Amino acid sequence: MNTTWYIAKRIAFNKQKTFSRFIIRLSVAATAISVAAMIITICFVNGFQKAVSEKVFNFWGNIRVQHLALDKSLIAEESVIERNDTVENTLKNNSAIAYFQPFATKSAVLKKGQEIEGVLLKGIDKTYDSLQLKKFIVKGRWLHFNDSSYSKEIILSEAIANELNLNLNDTATLFFISPNNQSTYRKVLIAAIYKTGIEEYDKLFAITDLKLLQRVSNLNANKIGGYEIMLKHNNNGEDTTVSKQLNAMLPTVWGSRSIREVYPNIFDWLEILNNNRAIIFIVMSIVAIINLITCLLILVLERTRMIGILKSVGITDNALQKLFLYYAGLIALKGTSIGVLIGLGVCILQQTTGIITLNEANYYISYAPVQIIWWQVGSIVLATIIVCITALILPALIVTTIKPVKAIQFR
Repeated sequence: MNTTWYIAKRIAFNKQKTFSRFIIRLSVAATAISVAAMIITICFVNGFQKAVSEKVFNFWGNIRVQHLALDKSLIAEESVIERNDTVENTLKNNSAIAYFQPFATKSAVLKKGQEIEGVLLKGIDKTYDSLQLKKFIVKGRWLHFNDSSYSKEIILSEAIANELNLNLNDTATLFFISPNNQSTYRKVLIAAIYKTGIEEYDKLFAITDLKLLQRVSNLNANKIGGYEIMLKHNNNGEDTTVSKQLNAMLPTVWGSRSIREVYPNIFDWLEILNNNRAIIFIVMSIVAIINLITCLLILVLERTRMIGILKSVGITDNALQKLFLYYAGLIALKGTSIGVLIGLGVCILQQTTGIITLNEANYYISYAPVQIIWWQVGSIVLATIIVCITALILPALIVTTIKPVKAIQFR
């Protein structure tokens, strides 16, 4: 039997009421809180980043391929370009791409009675993967496309609909300004109302038939604004990598941009959360380490007589150091286990109930989303135990300085 391990277990689980027992409980609680805080932080940050980025990707895809215009604002009406077989074959042959679909945007003024509102129309066709955008529809139905003509329907955001006092099945007028300053208009039916929770979208974009935009601009069916691309997987910034690959393969007048480049403010904000997460990890680790070191020092002082007796019967300094490291390790393991249960319990509760809510106007989502990645939880547990035990090596060296004779006389 491992003598040091046996003694460590006996004194660790001793029921005797002593001051060190209070300190042990305090250290267990501090370690548990630290581990729970780290697990909750990483799961909430993962969930928040995933939920917000998925909203952006569902609305625009992962990558946008269109006319290359370096001096043009990214969030604006695209330059018209003709559908290109070479481009489409390039996209089809890229194994990272799940699918792509044509789109175009056009500026217009939406009028209802005396109220007007500027909008940027996003034109799509009947082949468009509606499942992505249907997630945002709060009222109404998807567009009905007409094979022989264009659809006279539109999907408005809740913000624009409220601004113009529009409801489902109401009729409004779209006014378009041509390059020669002549205007044209079209009557459209409100087929649905959507809400993404992202103010940049909800206050600007409306969705309609691509053919409508082509008709008012006197363009043929091959004229589009570009292609939206959805990747099979988008982990670790794969969209940026694929976008760079496409730029090297596309014809001269074509260019590729990831949606991260189109809306950098959103993704830069999400990246800042990684810094906040790192700060919380550092603070919680320091709290756990300081508490465990303090606990071990008090335990060594309280067990000074025991140390003297063990030394007098021949136990080596190395064995005594192991004894107290085992002792502290048991405390760290107990605190870590409790912390895991608390952390995962809070995360699962939030996943199930969504009890923690957010201001959607500020955070783009109405509740705090959670994503539990098990290998990350395991890494937190393993790293916490390793860091704590490593930090305890130095205070454990104190036992080597204790003299048996003085220790036995210690009161």
